[in-house]
Amino acid sequence: MRIGPYVLPSSVVLAPMAGVTDRPFRILCRELGAGLAASEMLTSDTRLWNTPKSRLRMSHEGEPEPRVVQLAGADPVALAEAARLNVDQGAQIIDLNMGCPAKKVCGKLCGSALLKDESLVARILDAVVGAVNAPVTLKIRTGWDREHRNGVNIARIAESCGIQALAVHGRTRADFYDGAAEYETIRDIKSAIGIPVFANGDIDTPQKAREVLDFTGADAVMLGRASHGAPWIFRSVNAFLTGGGPPGGKTHAALSRAEVRDIILAHLDSLYVFYGEVTGVRIARKHLGWYCEQCFPDSAQIRRDLMGAASTAAQFALAGKHFDEWADEAAQAA
Repeated sequence: MRIGPYVLPSSVVLAPMAGVTDRPFRILCRELGAGLAASEMLTSDTRLWNTPKSRLRMSHEGEPEPRVVQLAGADPVALAEAARLNVDQGAQIIDLNMGCPAKKVCGKLCGSALLKDESLVARILDAVVGAVNAPVTLKIRTGWDREHRNGVNIARIAESCGIQALAVHGRTRADFYDGAAEYETIRDIKSAIGIPVFANGDIDTPQKAREVLDFTGADAVMLGRASHGAPWIFRSVNAFLTGGGPPGGKTHAALSRAEVRDIILAHLDSLYVFYGEVTGVRIARKHLGWYCEQCFPDSAQIRRDLMGAASTAAQFALAGKHFDEWADEAAQAA
């Protein structure tokens, strides 16, 4: 599929997730088959861009093209200026967040709170599209709550304003992440507009990706939580959709244990380089916890060892030891 001048190499993309889709994780997922990977959400308030967190979120060194920056805000002028500045600094696609359900975002009338005000949505989209020469995309939910599913209206507004692709999470803001995602609204949206649509929500196996694509008619699927601790899911889904591999799903079944070990250790190293000593250990703990769910689901002790490491050197050494043993165990059994 195409977004502006960019032809995506895959119809499976990584969802932007605050605290997860930093530069090391985006690069890793792209290497493993994600066709696109947007940055973590960046506020449109440029006064806050000098914080260490924002500076890291704006770092795209070594990222494959197209580089996508996701912006959040509610003021059309501020969002337009933020988009211009990011394009000047190398962003190639601007993605607007109108899907985040978090209270700290919605409480400021950003994220999915904007779905309540269709006229404001139109003003924001017009302002941002008119401000940059890069493609602008949009991520939404199906509506504010189940009684107000206005996703089709928002989609039509987006297309009329020049948005070049739309991602839709199959829940309302009121649903947060509870219950099951519904895909009827995504199907209705795809039928109503001509721009590419990404279907998002509860897609955690290659089979589910195929089912959602077939049901909705969407052009691509967007994976979020399914990538936690399993970035290789993009490889599995791509292989299944193209008929070239087994349905590995959330597991590491499509890769050897040695390959999984090497991916995990390389990810840790990239986190240490990106964040430095103190923050690197802390951020790596989150990912190691997810990796443990995949590789050591029955070992609380290994998880405690990895979570308790106080330095990058100690953490990496313990991870190397445990994942080496795990890989050797499979090699000996073969």
